[in-house]
Amino acid sequence: MNIVVLAGGLSPERDVSLSTGTMVTNALRKQGHNAILIDLFFGMDPLPNPIAQAFAVDGFLPPFSVPEAEPNLAQVRSARTGGFSEQIGSGVLELCRAADLTFLALHGGVGENGSLQSFFDLCDIPYTGSPSIGCALAMDKAVSKSLLRSEGILTADWAVARKGVPFDSEHFPIPCVVKPNSGGSSIGVVIVRNREELAPAIQACFALEDELIVEAYIKGMELSAGVLGSGDDCVALPLIEIVPKHGFYDYQHKYQSGWTDEIVPARISPELTEKIQELAKRSFRALKLGVYARIDFLLTDAGEAYCLEANTLPGMTPTSLLPQEAEHYGLDYPALCETIVKLSLKRYEQA
Repeated sequence: MNIVVLAGGLSPERDVSLSTGTMVTNALRKQGHNAILIDLFFGMDPLPNPIAQAFAVDGFLPPFSVPEAEPNLAQVRSARTGGFSEQIGSGVLELCRAADLTFLALHGGVGENGSLQSFFDLCDIPYTGSPSIGCALAMDKAVSKSLLRSEGILTADWAVARKGVPFDSEHFPIPCVVKPNSGGSSIGVVIVRNREELAPAIQACFALEDELIVEAYIKGMELSAGVLGSGDDCVALPLIEIVPKHGFYDYQHKYQSGWTDEIVPARISPELTEKIQELAKRSFRALKLGVYARIDFLLTDAGEAYCLEANTLPGMTPTSLLPQEAEHYGLDYPALCETIVKLSLKRYEQA
C-alpha cells in the first residue's frame, strides 16, 4: 500500500513525533509498503507530477534521536514560508488523499486532540488510530477524568485552574501535581511539595496552556497498559513497570536512553495484573477509543490502581513503552505497525 506517515507538526512533542514517524516509516517499508514520512507543518513543496511518484521509495531513513529539551516552536514557525494553513504544510492534503492510508505518528496538539481527525473525516481520508471523538475526550484531562470517574474507575482528585481566574491555592491538598490540561510527554508537569510553590507553579504552567489540571499527588508504582482492538474485542497487552532513575518520569526520562528502567512484565501479582488490564480496557471503551492506545496507572501499596490518563497516539520511539509491551505479547515493531494498519482499515470496512 501507499502510506503517508504524518509526523512533526507544531506540538511541543514535535521531536518525539519525528522519532516515532521515522521508525514507523522504516517498519512499514520493511513490511513491503510504500511509506513516506511527511512533516505535517512543512509538507512537501513542490509535489511530484504525477503525485504517485512521491511513493516511489527505496531504502530506509536514518534514525532521529529526540534531544533532551523540547523544541523551540517559534524557530520552527520561522523556517516555513507557506502552507495550506497555520498548522498544515503545502501538499499534505494532496498526498494524504493520494495514499491508501495515513498513519498518524503525531503527538500532542491538533494531531492528537481530534482536530486533524475531524478534518480528515470531512475529506474522506482514512487514518490510523482512534476516531476524532475519542481523541478529543482523551486529550482533555478534565473531561476524561470525569468520564473515568463516572465509570467507577479511580482517578486522583483534581481541580481546573484557568488563566485569569483566581485559583484557591491556599486550600488545595499538598503535595499535588500541576500539569497542562491537554499536554503530553510530561512537558510542563510540576510536582508541588510545599504550599508556597503552588501559585508560582500554576503561573509558570500558564505559559504552555490557558487551562491546567491541579491534581492530588498519588504515591505508587507507575504502570502502563497498551490496548489493541476496538469495543468488546479489545485486548490489553502485558503491563510495563516504569522506574525513573532520578526524580519522576519527565520528558528526559521518557526519551533519553538509559534514564529509566522499564520492566515488562511488571513485578506485580497475576491478580493485580489482570485487574489493571481490565481497567485499561474499561478506560479504553469509556473514552470511545479504537485501534490502539496506552493507558497509564499508579498502583498504591494498598493495591488501588488510579488511572492517570489515556494516550491515543502513544510514542513509538526507541524508548517508548507500547512497542516493548507489544514485543512481550509476541508482536515485534514491524508487526505492531502492521497490526495498527490492519485494525485501522477494518474500522473503515465496518463503517
